[in-house]
Amino acid sequence: MYKIIDGKAIREYNLEKISEQVEELKANGILPTLAVIIVGNDPASRIYVNNKKAACERTGMRSLEYALPEETTTEELLELIDKLNADKSVNGILCQLPVPKHINKNLVLERILPEKDVDCFHPENVGRLCIGNGELVPCTPMGMVKMLEYEDIDPTGKHCVIIGRSDIVGKPMAMLMLARNATVTICHSKTQNLAEITKQADILVAAVGIAKFVKEDMVKDGAIVLDVGMDRDENGKLCGDVDFENVKDKTSMITPVPGGVGPMTIAMLMRNTLTAAKIQNK
Repeated sequence: MYKIIDGKAIREYNLEKISEQVEELKANGILPTLAVIIVGNDPASRIYVNNKKAACERTGMRSLEYALPEETTTEELLELIDKLNADKSVNGILCQLPVPKHINKNLVLERILPEKDVDCFHPENVGRLCIGNGELVPCTPMGMVKMLEYEDIDPTGKHCVIIGRSDIVGKPMAMLMLARNATVTICHSKTQNLAEITKQADILVAAVGIAKFVKEDMVKDGAIVLDVGMDRDENGKLCGDVDFENVKDKTSMITPVPGGVGPMTIAMLMRNTLTAAKIQNK
C-alpha cells in the first residue's frame, strides 16, 4: 500500500519552524525582509507573487513588492536591483520569472548579490552548491529534500534517478542527492532506453514538464516518486509529470499534484530569506 507524501502538511511544519526562528531574530532587532520584483502583467506570475507575500505574513517576515510596467528596460531593472542590494534592511531579492523578452534575464539574475539571491540563480551560489557548501539552496529541490527528511527517508546508498536536467530543478536536485550520499543518474530527452534506467530508481524525480509522462512500466516496485510537474491533462485538469492513478500502486510513497512538491517551494523561499538574514547579520 502506497503512502501519499502530503506537501501541504510538510509545508506547514516547516513554516512553523521558520516562524519560531523569525521571532527569535525579531527579539534581537532583526526583521527578515524579502523584496519581490514583478515586471509586466503575467497572470501566473501575479499568483506566485501573491503567494510569496502571504507566506511572508504567515512567518512574520516583511514583504516588499516592486511591480514594474511591461516596458521597463533592462537598465531600469538593474538600477532597482542596485538600490535593493545597497539597502541593508532588505535580506532577500527575487525577480519573478519570466520577465518580458526584451529584458536580459541573465544580466538581471547575476546583478543580485549572492548573499541576497534567495532563488539561488547567481553563478556563485550555483558553484557553492556544486562543491557542497551552499547556504542558500534552490527552493524546489530543497523542498523535496525536506519532504524526504520529514518521512525519515535517508538517501544514503539509494539510487536516485532524475528525469530532467534544468538549472532550476534537475541539476541542483542531483547535487543535493549526491551530498546526501545517493547514487544519482540524470536522464533527459536524449537518454536512450529511459524506462530501463527509471526502473532502477529507489527515488524517482519527475521534472520533465510533460503531463503524465511517467507510466507504470517506468517505475520499480516500492519506489519513492517525487513529481515536480505542473501540467494540464487532456481535459484541462491540473496534473503532474507522473500518471498518478496508474503509477501510485507500484510505489511505497508518492507526491500528488496538486498538493505535493509545489507547496514546498515557497516554504523553502522563506527558509532562504531567513538564512540570508542570519548571514547578513552574522
